[in-house]
Amino acid sequence: MAAEKQPWQTLAKAKLDSINQSIPAHWRLPSLPRNEERRDVTGDYVRQFLSKEEIEITEALAPTIVESTTTGHWTAEIVARAFCHRASLAHQLTNCLHDTFFDAAIEDAKSLDVYLAKNGKPKGPLHGLPVSLKDQFHVKGVETTMGYVGWLGTFQGKKGTGKERVFESEMVQELRDLGAVLYCKTSVPHTLMTGETVNNIIGYTWNPKNRNLSCGGSSGGEGALIGLRGSPIGLGTDIGGSIRIPAAFNGLYGLRPSAGRLPYQGMPNSMDGQNSVLSVVGPIAPSVSSLQLLVKSLLSREPWLHDPLVHDIPWRDERTVISKDQKLSFAVLRHDGVVSLHPPVKRAVETVTERLEKQGHRIIEWKPPAHKSGLDTLFAAWTYDNGADVRSAFELSGEPMAPQIASLYGAELHAGPPKDATFIAANNVARREYQKEYMEYWNSTAELTGTGKPVDIVIAPVAPVAAGRPNGVSWYGYSGIVNVLDYTACTLPVTTVDKSIDVVDPSFKPLGDLDSSIMDQYDPEIYDGAHVGLQLIGRRLQEEKVLAVTEYVAGVLTA
Repeated sequence: MAAEKQPWQTLAKAKLDSINQSIPAHWRLPSLPRNEERRDVTGDYVRQFLSKEEIEITEALAPTIVESTTTGHWTAEIVARAFCHRASLAHQLTNCLHDTFFDAAIEDAKSLDVYLAKNGKPKGPLHGLPVSLKDQFHVKGVETTMGYVGWLGTFQGKKGTGKERVFESEMVQELRDLGAVLYCKTSVPHTLMTGETVNNIIGYTWNPKNRNLSCGGSSGGEGALIGLRGSPIGLGTDIGGSIRIPAAFNGLYGLRPSAGRLPYQGMPNSMDGQNSVLSVVGPIAPSVSSLQLLVKSLLSREPWLHDPLVHDIPWRDERTVISKDQKLSFAVLRHDGVVSLHPPVKRAVETVTERLEKQGHRIIEWKPPAHKSGLDTLFAAWTYDNGADVRSAFELSGEPMAPQIASLYGAELHAGPPKDATFIAANNVARREYQKEYMEYWNSTAELTGTGKPVDIVIAPVAPVAAGRPNGVSWYGYSGIVNVLDYTACTLPVTTVDKSIDVVDPSFKPLGDLDSSIMDQYDPEIYDGAHVGLQLIGRRLQEEKVLAVTEYVAGVLTA
C-alpha cells in the first residue's frame, strides 16, 4: 500500500526545523528582535555576538583572507569556523539560509591546512576562502530545492535517483579544486523569477540593513548573508537582475557577466532549455577586488574544457589597467521611459555623475532605442511555456505560489498551450534586431564623447527603488535590459537613504499607473538607512574592463 502523501506544510516545517537545528546551540541567539524593534542588524549589532578575532576574520576581504590562510596568519579551519558562526547569526536575523554543511566545511578546511603544511604551498588561488552558494548549485550530500517544497528529498523533483548524494555542479568542482571552502546554500524565491526572496520553506528573507525591506532576489539569500558579512563572497545567477538587485539592495558589488564567460554546467534552473535569454552565474562581494580574485581564479581552470557554452577567453590583465591621467567617457541613464526613480536612487545617479565630472571625465546623456521594445522580448522568453515548468514544480507538493510569483506565472494568467516554434523564432529575431540597433547607437556616441571613441561605460539604476517593500518589486526594466543585450554589468554601492534629504518631489507627474504605483511605495521614514546602489554597464564580454572601472569609480566616491 502506497504511503500517504504528507501535506506540504508538514514537509516545509520539517525542512525549516532542520535548517534551524543545524545551527549549533551555542551560536543560537537567546532572543530575536522584531523587525520593528531593530531595523538595522549589521555593524555593531551583529558584532556583539562575535569574538574580536571572529570580527577581524569575517570583515576581511577575500584577497586578505587568502593571503592569511596561505601565509600562516590564520588557519583555514579558524576562518571556516568564524564564517560558519557569522552565517548562523545572519540566518537567525534575516532567514537567509536553505542549508548548512558546517561540519563538512570544517573538515575540508582542516584538510587544506594539512595540505599547506605538507606541501609548503596552497592548494590553489582560493585556498581556505569560504564561498557561499545560492541554492541553485548542486553540492554532494546536500539538497537542492530552489525553494520548492516538492523538491525536498529529491533530485530536481525526481525521487530515487541518488544523484543528490554524489552529483556536483561544474563550478562547485572547480571551486573545490581552487581551494575554496563551501559551507552553506542561501535562500531563493521559488522559481527564481522575482526580485524578492520568499518561499514556503523559510518564509521571507529580509534586508539586514533595513528589515522593513526586501533583500532582493532571486539571489537574495546571498545578498542578505554577505550584507551581514556571513560570507566574504558568494555566487548567484541572473536572468533579469537576480545578482544585481540583491547586490544593490545590500550595499554590495555584484557582477553580471555575459553569457558563456563562467560555467553554468550542471545547475538546475526554471524553464531549462529556454535559450533566448540565458541565465548567467556571477559573484557578489563587499569589494571589487574580491570579485576579480574569484573570476580570475575560475578562468584559470579553463572552464571552456568542461562546459560547452563557455567561451575560450582567459582572464585578460591588460584590460584591467586604468592610468591615473586617463579620461573616460560615461553615459548616464536617468529614466528608462517607463518607471521613474525614487528620490534616493535619483540622488545616487547625480552623485556619481557629479563626482566623475569633477575628475575631468566626460558625461553624456544616454538616449538609446526604447527599452520597452527590448524588454518585450525578455518577458516573452520568460513565458514561452506559459508557466508549465514552474507550475509542475508546485504540483509536486500542492504548495501555493507566493503572490510575487503568481503575478507572472499564475494559472489564471497563463493558461493554455506553450508558444510554438514560429513565435519563439520571431522573438529571437526581434531580440537580435534590437541588439543590433542598440549596438549601433552605442557606436554613434563616438561623435559625442570628445575622445573619438564610443562611451566606455553606462551609469544606470539597477531598479527604480533603493530596495523593495514586501510584494513591491514589480519592475525589472533597468536590470532586465542588460540581459536582453547580454552586456556585462557590475553594481556599485553609492549611499544610503536619508529621510531628511530624500523627500518626495511634490511636482512629480507619473507616466502611467505602473509609474504611479511604484512611486507611491516610497516613504522616507520606512526607507531611511537603506543602501542605494547603481550599475555600471559595459559591452558584451567586457568583464575585466567593467570591474576595473567599477573599482575606479568606487575610489572616486570614497576619496
